[in-house]
Amino acid sequence: MYFKKSISPSFLPLLLLMLVAGSEAGGIAIYWGQNGNEGTLADTCATGNYQHVILAFLSSFGNGQKPMLNLAGHCDPYSNGCTKLSSEIKSCQAKGIKVLLSIGGGAGGYSLVSTADARQLAVYLWNNFLGGKSSSRPLGEAILDGIDFDIETGNSQHWDELAKFIYGYSKRGKKVYLTAAPQCPFPDASVGGALKTGLFDYVWVQFYNNPPCQYTSGDVASLEDSWKTWTSSIPATKIYLGLPAAPDAAGSGFIPVADLTSAVLPAIKGSTKYGGVMLWSKYYDDQTNYSSNIKNHV
Repeated sequence: MYFKKSISPSFLPLLLLMLVAGSEAGGIAIYWGQNGNEGTLADTCATGNYQHVILAFLSSFGNGQKPMLNLAGHCDPYSNGCTKLSSEIKSCQAKGIKVLLSIGGGAGGYSLVSTADARQLAVYLWNNFLGGKSSSRPLGEAILDGIDFDIETGNSQHWDELAKFIYGYSKRGKKVYLTAAPQCPFPDASVGGALKTGLFDYVWVQFYNNPPCQYTSGDVASLEDSWKTWTSSIPATKIYLGLPAAPDAAGSGFIPVADLTSAVLPAIKGSTKYGGVMLWSKYYDDQTNYSSNIKNHV
């Protein structure tokens, strides 16, 4: 049923302000899984701070290797100990939080050596973490929302094909989200080609450990220039500002909360591609309460 109601002229400025604020509103994505002292997945989602939680990492795969999950001290996938996370994943999703699996990472052995290798990995991910069927699902029966590409090997081969194969599974019902965490030098040495496919929903660019394009105290110009390059060149739905959640979380690139809210976010939020902030990682966020301090500004 539809009721037509006129809008008071005095309400129009407020309505316009609400629309503008809504268009700039962003969320926070967090990586979880690489420190057993960061609390449970359920606790992470219960904070109310995050829209996306990225499980890190599927760190070994490709080139004939058996894919292996590494969630540090949280659980042992070798003894099926990570299947207990199934109920926690579902509780996160019930709150509207998207839970994704990140493949790759800064350590571990992984590569794709052929189109067949990419196809085989896509099938494995579908059957073991997404909507497919397998008798050996490492995280149990929960169906994840998508796959994150955190490829840091420098090898750019076949990631575009992997993205296309995974994307194809969205046609089977539930949408499979594709995300990526490239370094801020453009184009990214590993997933630059894959990002050109236009299949990625969210791209959280790592504006850290890369001095030429990250923030330095009092100077937002290098970051802003890089941000403009990313948002104008990558056909993704939303681009996120990837940051360390604490000074110890990265070699460089940490941005104090006051600098982020007063200088950095105002410089980038005008972009229609702005999606929010990605943080590495939940463990470091616990040390600083970074997400709690920025969430009303993101």
